[in-house]
Amino acid sequence: MKVILIEDVKTLGKKGDTVNVNDGYARNFILPKKLGIEATAKNINDLKLQKANEEKVAKEILEAAKAFAEDIKEKSVTVTIKTGEGGKTFGSVSSKEIAAAYKSQLNIEIDKKKLQLAEPVRSLGVYKVPYKVHPKVTAELTVKVAEA
Repeated sequence: MKVILIEDVKTLGKKGDTVNVNDGYARNFILPKKLGIEATAKNINDLKLQKANEEKVAKEILEAAKAFAEDIKEKSVTVTIKTGEGGKTFGSVSSKEIAAAYKSQLNIEIDKKKLQLAEPVRSLGVYKVPYKVHPKVTAELTVKVAEA
């Protein structure tokens, strides 16, 4: 019996796969537990339409992420940090402070967890901070660190 999987089944396959299983396995396990549906012409067509819709939505999200990355690339924020004699800094600038600066100065919400800051910034200057907008899109944020 051909079955379209609704959920991932460890030994059979992933969600959306069409698999061939024994009739008893399908009737007694897969169908009652709602792990799959019988592969009729209507169900196969519905699966194709659903996959096409998911691809379209994924493409739109990717395009929006690319547009956001281009938009944010040209903008920059300034974060201030206390300094002592000789330009020695007290403390550091973390991803939380960078996200707060984007919110207050540019009114752009960014997730501090998606900022790929290897270590906190401990000196004055201009920094390019990678920001993971989408799994396939990384934007470069410009952060200027100045003394308070």
